[in-house]
This record gives sequence, C-alpha cells and structure tokens, in this order.
Amino acid sequence: MKVKGVYLFLFLTAAVLVQCRTSVEIEDPATGFYETELFKDVQLAHLYEDSKTFVDLERDEDFGTLANRYLTERERPGFDLMDFVQAHFRDPGQKKVSFTSDMNRDMYSHIGVMWDVLGRGPDTLNPNSSRIPLPHPYIVPGGRFKEIYYWDSYFTMIGLVSDNRMDIAEDMVANFAHLIDSLGFIPNGTRDYYLTRSQPPFFAQMVSLLSEKEPALKDKYIQQIEREYAYWMQGSDTLETGDVVNRVFHVGDDRFMNRFWDSARTPRPESYGEDVKLAENLPETEREDLYTHLRAAAASGWDFSSRWYAREGEFASTKTANLLPVDLNSLIYSMEIQLAEGYRNRGEAEAAAEFEARAESRKELINKMMWDPQTQFYKDFNFGSNSRCGEITLAGVYPLYFGIASKSQAASVVERLVADFLKPGGLVSTLRVTGQQWDAPNGWAPLQWMAVKGLMNYGYTDEAREIMQRWLALNERVYRAEGKMMEKYNVIDTTLASGGGEYPTQDGFGWTNGVALGFRDLLEQMD
Repeated sequence: MKVKGVYLFLFLTAAVLVQCRTSVEIEDPATGFYETELFKDVQLAHLYEDSKTFVDLERDEDFGTLANRYLTERERPGFDLMDFVQAHFRDPGQKKVSFTSDMNRDMYSHIGVMWDVLGRGPDTLNPNSSRIPLPHPYIVPGGRFKEIYYWDSYFTMIGLVSDNRMDIAEDMVANFAHLIDSLGFIPNGTRDYYLTRSQPPFFAQMVSLLSEKEPALKDKYIQQIEREYAYWMQGSDTLETGDVVNRVFHVGDDRFMNRFWDSARTPRPESYGEDVKLAENLPETEREDLYTHLRAAAASGWDFSSRWYAREGEFASTKTANLLPVDLNSLIYSMEIQLAEGYRNRGEAEAAAEFEARAESRKELINKMMWDPQTQFYKDFNFGSNSRCGEITLAGVYPLYFGIASKSQAASVVERLVADFLKPGGLVSTLRVTGQQWDAPNGWAPLQWMAVKGLMNYGYTDEAREIMQRWLALNERVYRAEGKMMEKYNVIDTTLASGGGEYPTQDGFGWTNGVALGFRDLLEQMD
C-alpha cells in the first residue's frame, strides 16, 4: 500500500463517520440558532458580562420557533430583551456545587477532593441545549468551563493517573473515542458551537499515558487515532505544492505540514460581541478573514497571544491560519510514530514503514523550517511569506518533548529558557506583555509540563527541577491565600494575580491540578 493509499483509506473512513454521526444529532452551528436575529441581538446588547453565558443556557422551545417568537414580540410596545431571555432561557445548573475549601487540607489533598467537584456526566441529549452529550463521566476544567475540553483533558489525566483515578481517566478516553467515532474528530469542547474546530491533538498522548498503566489500551484505540489523523490530513490528496486546504499544507515532494483551522468565517458564538467589536472598522471581506484567524487561534488553545500577530501590538492583525505551528506539527509527528507502531503490532509492516517515513519527513521539516539558527530556538513558520515568525514562544519546547531536537538544539533551547523565559514563578509563555492571556506575565500549567518533560528527555534535570519547584511554590502560595487552584498564574510578579484575555481568571482548575500532581511525582522520583 502506497502512502497516498493509506491516506485515502483514512480520509474515506473519516468522511463516512462524519456523515453518519451515529450517536449524536446536533444542529449545524453555521445555519442554526447562532444565525438568528435573536442570538445576535442578545450578544450585541451584552446582556451578560461573559458572552459564553448566553450560548450555554437552555431554551424552552426549539430555536426556530423561539427565533420567530422573538421577531413578533419585539415589535410590541414595552418589549424588554432581558425579560424575553429570562422567560425562555434558563441556566441548566448541571451539578451546581456549593464548595468551600477546607484550609486544613494541603494543596494535594485539596486537588483529590476537587475531582468529585469537577466531575460531570454521563449526559443525556437535550435538543434545546448547546451541550454535546457524552456517554461516560468526565472532569471539566472549572469556572465558566462546564463542559469537557480537548487538550485540557490530557493534563488533567496526568493528575488522575497520579491520584490512582484510572477509572475516570479511562472514561474520559472512552468519551473522546466516542466523539471521534460519532463526529469524525474531537471538537474544541463539547458544545455545538465548537463543531467547526478541534484543538491540539492530544488523544494519542492520552492513550499513551494510560497504556503505561493498562498496556492493552494502546491497541484498543488505534482505529480512533487513525481516524483523527485522517481529520487532520483531510484534503491532502488533492493538493499541489504550496497549496493549503482545511488543516494541511503541501510543502512539496508529497510532504505535508499542518495548521490550526476552523471551517467557519463568522464571529465565534461564545465571543460574538468581542469579535464583532474587534472587526468593526474593517471592510466586510477583511472581517471574515479576521474571524477565520481568530477561530484558528481558538483552535490552537492559545486564545489569544502576540504569537499570532502579523504586526506588533495589533490584535486585529492576528493571522493564525497562515502559520504552521511548531507545537501542532510536533504533536502530529508523534501521532505518525504511534500509528507506525500500531501498524507494526498488527503485522502491517508496509504501512508501518510508510508512517515511519512520514514521521521522519515531518521531523526533518520541523528542523529545517522551524529551527531558527539566529535565535537558536524553534519558531512557527508562515507559509504565506515563506519565512519563520519573529516571535519566540514556549511552543518551542515541543520538539524537545517529542525527541525531535538534536542534542545541540536542545542545549540552545534550554539556554534560552533559563535566560529569558524562567521567572520567579515558572516559565512565562511569551516574552511580550500585550494584555493577552497567553502572553507575559502569565504562565500556564500545560506549557510548564511540556517544557519540564522536554528538558528531562535531554538530561537537563537540574533545570527541570528548578522550573517545577518555582511553579509549585507559586501554586501553593495562591492556594494558601485563596483556597483555589487557578487556570493561569502571574509568574513574573508572584504577588499579583494573572490577567488578560476575554474573561476573568478561572478557578478549579483541571489542568493545573493535573500538572501539580505530576510534578509532585517527578520531584519525588528525583529524590
């Protein structure tokens, strides 16, 4: 079987799965409720401080009936929009929990208690809700995030495994497999307004993590890894050199790299007012282009950051969909490695060899296109300008995590991390202060994890230890003061709260909990 033959099989499989949608029936977010005047009027009126609040409410009627009712009633004298919303929408209050931290517990004991607080599911289908139902229990991040999120969950699972909660970790993997089987991919989160995009593809890493405890799981989910790979590579068989479609770019010589992409070209429903305001001074065609790039940034998980800016300091210059991100391509490299291993385990030697070649090709491209000899660091690549981006960010540690970097490259990355990124509370995400939440002064748990494990892969245990100790010290300081684990932290001035972004800093918090427990275990193993 030739490489293109393997891809064609995977593409057709994914296409059939998407068309069938065997287990869930969900409104098309492009033509459904989010296109109605009712939705737009509510979001542009800013009835709620957080735009996500409204799209997570349940309706009392199907959206078509309700949208028509609104068009009639708003013409009546004395009509009040908030009164209408309160009459026809309600907060489902799924597992509303009144929880107060017991400050007699240490931080790690608190995290153990939080698994039940953050636990949800299994769900039932509600046609008047944006929620995509899941068949098994799961852990949500916390705060405003009342549904499961894709890449968050990998880091949450690190803590579940550490805390001997393999039951819920396995349920979460089963939920993601269900989404791949029923939708053909894993959405950003389990809401219908996320159906146009995914997030960093960590499913294969989840399977690998759990298979360390349950080896049989690695082979159990190989078909779902195949199908997710097909989603990321969809359309590559139609491309010529320099072409891009969906999430894939043809580099040349039958070699491909990937980008983050969202198929819609409208404001994000969960941030509708914010997106419209950012684009209000642009011509209509440029607005659609900006919405495309904002959505792609949301797919990256880094929403938002100067990492995506085409012009320094200009949020509206976000051009995420023009970039081949170093973190995404490192993840897909790892997926190709795991698929090669899976084919080999099934006795399909030719397919295994082809995916090994595909992985080796991607590794070469990462080191050719994304390694910057001037800054001695990995950067994203702009295929529109055929050049590396100017910004260096913590995404540059992914090639170390996945063993893509040479020893000399790793040494240079570590030198830069220690000199520029390491702050009193851990690693900062970028070196710019812009007011965006994925920029300085903020640090985020998943990036601390990727950096620490990447450093350990190349023997930099002292530097890894220092990062872990600083990060955990900050976690504990905030926990003692607030009784909470936070979504992100100010790692530059550890006396100040984190900030920036479209919503206040959230507490809970799934991936922070998971990484804290993972770091505790790593430090204990070092002693």
